[in-house]
Amino acid sequence: MKDARPLATALADPVSVLGFGPDDWTSLLSIARAERLDGSLAFRLADMPLPGPVARALEDARAQAEFGRAQGLWEVEMARRALAPLGVAPILLKGSAFAFAGLPAAVGRLVGDLDILVPRDRLDDVETALLDAGFSWAKDDDYTHAYYRRWMHELPPLVHFDRGAMIDVHHTILPLTARRTPNADALIADSIEISAGVRILSPADMIVHAACHLFADGDMAGGLRNLWDIDRLLRLFTAHPDFWKTLDARARLHQMHEPVALALRLADRLFATPVEPRLAGHDRVRDGLFIRRLLARDGWGRPIRPLNRLGFYIRSHWMRMPPLMLARHLWIKARAK
Repeated sequence: MKDARPLATALADPVSVLGFGPDDWTSLLSIARAERLDGSLAFRLADMPLPGPVARALEDARAQAEFGRAQGLWEVEMARRALAPLGVAPILLKGSAFAFAGLPAAVGRLVGDLDILVPRDRLDDVETALLDAGFSWAKDDDYTHAYYRRWMHELPPLVHFDRGAMIDVHHTILPLTARRTPNADALIADSIEISAGVRILSPADMIVHAACHLFADGDMAGGLRNLWDIDRLLRLFTAHPDFWKTLDARARLHQMHEPVALALRLADRLFATPVEPRLAGHDRVRDGLFIRRLLARDGWGRPIRPLNRLGFYIRSHWMRMPPLMLARHLWIKARAK
């Protein structure tokens, strides 16, 4: 396999794996593991006639995903208990939100760190409560703490002393230095209570945040999984007749119209996701560069296209902070190594 396109095709159309030979399966599974999509692939292919070794490997992937889901839900409960005395209901983000709400995007998805959103004016209280609950700082150098607290959209990462679980406490969804400024108050105000003391973003805001995470807050490492999240969410949310109108309005409110449009186009091209053409727009040349980055794995799961990846790495830093701040930040980080 030249790149990860057969994985995207297998997720969108499981029938495409019929006729795969041993080498094809080795490549497909290697790429899926590298992209952390082996659990999702395992559930998509659950009803397909598979070679014995492949079936066993995918059964293991399903079991691992289910175990991770159970762990993730337990961490949600631990966070709820820690913050309940404050009257703060954490707003779950990304994988934990999908799992807790039982959304299709959770099926087979590995749940990593617990990401929550809380009001900025409650950050000090939340920080104290989590420290009292057994969490400590994963990074304890003075520069990192000062940088996070002044410029980032979250507290420095916290890790639990006993469980080893990580939690990222956000007060908005993009760094304060970023060129785009999502409306954190609106995210919180329109969030939905999914259970007593636990909330998730509204459907439209969930898509906006997924687009933020994919295109505006990183170098797109793991981007194929994030785009698969968007596909799974859109196939559910678009059943509501006013969804596209709401998504358009929320994307504009959060200054994320362009990234959301890009996410729609790429999901359509890679997964045949149903999208609204007027909102998605058209830019095949630019889209091609992003697709090359998303699919940059060889048949062993190794990264390929180094110049393309380097370009997106530089882009990720350029979007996160102004040039002089970026130069100073990279200089300090380089000296610390």
